[in-house]
Amino acid sequence: MPGRSARLPLARRAVDAVELMDGPDCDPEALRRTYARFPWVNRGLAGWGRIYADLLRPALPRDGTATLLDIGCGGGDVALDLARRAARDGIRLRIVGIDPDERARSFAVAAARRAGVGPERVEFRAATSADLVAEGLAFDAVVSNHVLHHLDGAALAGLLADTERLARGIAVHNDIRRSPAAWLLFSVAALPLAPGSFILHDGLVSIRRSYTTAEIAAEAPDGWAARRRRPFRNLLVWRAGHPGAPRTPRGPA
Repeated sequence: MPGRSARLPLARRAVDAVELMDGPDCDPEALRRTYARFPWVNRGLAGWGRIYADLLRPALPRDGTATLLDIGCGGGDVALDLARRAARDGIRLRIVGIDPDERARSFAVAAARRAGVGPERVEFRAATSADLVAEGLAFDAVVSNHVLHHLDGAALAGLLADTERLARGIAVHNDIRRSPAAWLLFSVAALPLAPGSFILHDGLVSIRRSYTTAEIAAEAPDGWAARRRRPFRNLLVWRAGHPGAPRTPRGPA
């Protein structure tokens, strides 16, 4: 096990720590394996089943086709999981997943094809939230998974401002919460997924870069609620209709 909890560099965000998979020249096979193993990590730790049941499902309209945007979708597993959950509940849901990295988009498209999910249900694009704002798009729900810890204060403010323009109903940004317990547990739990991938190294870097609940609450503007969830999660939740919220038209998605 790497290090001791007393020596863990977790008192402050390690904003300069770098995840290997973010490198443009990282090993493509290790990157492929990392994307392929993300579903195991997210199923075990990210808690999207509860988020969907508690927050997203009640907010999705039933009169027609609901829409959802997944910002920073990576390999696409969260978007595909939410599509399955909505279909199981009889909700017509169209999802757009965006990631600025073309490598992520390519993997996600292939994963959707293997799952038999066409672009009319889940579409993946190489784009940023700012790109979609510029296009005038809007969605009933906006989500992200493990994106916030990548961002400094200015980038976080930009993402949240974009989110308010893109969301008609609800937004949920789901991320890791920094703590020694999270670091130590992941350093052991991720070992079976580590060989030949960036899972272990980058996961520990992600924890070091992540916010505590108090830190993310201090960064969030009015209208956003920081929620602490188990295990080791932070949610930032926004709902349309709070005082000062922009009026997002029910335009195209």
